[in-house]
Order: sequence, then structure tokens, then C-alpha cells
Amino acid sequence: MPAVVLGRAICASLAICRVLHLATVQSVTLHTTLGDLKLELYCEECPRTAENFLALCASGYYNNVIFHRNIKGFMVQGGDPTGTGKGGRSIYASETGKFADEIVESLKHNRRGTLSMANSGPNSNGSQFFIAYKAHNHLNGKYTLFGQLIDGMGTLDKMERVPVGANDRPLQEIRINRVTVHANPIADQA
Repeated sequence: MPAVVLGRAICASLAICRVLHLATVQSVTLHTTLGDLKLELYCEECPRTAENFLALCASGYYNNVIFHRNIKGFMVQGGDPTGTGKGGRSIYASETGKFADEIVESLKHNRRGTLSMANSGPNSNGSQFFIAYKAHNHLNGKYTLFGQLIDGMGTLDKMERVPVGANDRPLQEIRINRVTVHANPIADQA
């Protein structure tokens, strides 16, 4: 997608995300080649991270993007439109396209299905994310945990079983076909 078109889509998505912020619970469904993954987002605890993820989801940024890294017993990683593990930008304008961590003490990598930002070091979040296959408390304080898988454990099981080659790249392509953003902006007003 050309940068100008992507920029316009992200700006429109930001407006949507600010409206969606009124919802008590926000979630997205990643429709993958292996099935659906419904993820609840921790918008109140990690507002900038959730806004970034929601805007990228709503703009179509993740459509047709692969999960490029898959480590059984650890996690599956995606969100890089180049498919190399080296690309991807956040919605926040800067030379690097990166933004600061939102580490929340009460959020722990203590169960299967946690959703976190992938990074290359402190404060280097872009568009890449990972979903954990099990608890990994050693990740606490190092990666922004901003959501949880709430439906689709069977799909996550299928993903974990996909064989991998060099650099933990899945031998069977796991692709995000599209993303559905769910919200009820008037939930608090009822």
C-alpha cells in the first residue's frame, strides 16, 4: 500500500479508535488461514499500544500479512508487512516509526494466549506482535502485554503444530487474511 494511502487510512482509523475508546471491552478477530483468533485488548491499561494496534487493524495494515516466526512452546509472531521480521511501523510519526513501552506491573505473561508487542529492545515497538503458547514470566517488564486471546484456542493449537524451517519460519504459510474490529461504543451509556 503506498505511504500516502496508508497515511490516510491510518488517520481515518485513528478517529475510529478514539470513538471506540468509549467501549468497555474492545476486541479484534484475526481471520487467519488456520482459523479465527479473537483477542481482547487492554485499552485502559495500555492506551497507546491499543490505539496503535486498533488503528493498524482498522486500516487493513495487517491484511494478508504472515506470521513469520513460530516457536513451539513459546510464541507465534506476526505483524510485519515485509514478512522478514525486520519491518513494520507504528502509527506514531517519528523517523523510526517506533514508540515507547507501556509496561504495566499488574499484567503478567502468566498464561497461554497473552498478546504482546514484539520489539528489538526497550521502547522499540512498531507493528509486530506475538501471541504466547504458554506462560513466560521471564518476559514480564520487557514486552508490552496489551491483550489476551479470548476465543480461538483451537486455532492457536493448530498454529503451534505447524512445522518450521530456518529462523523458526513456518513451512506452511500462516496468513492473516483480514481483521474484524469489534466494539460497542455505547456500552457505558446503556
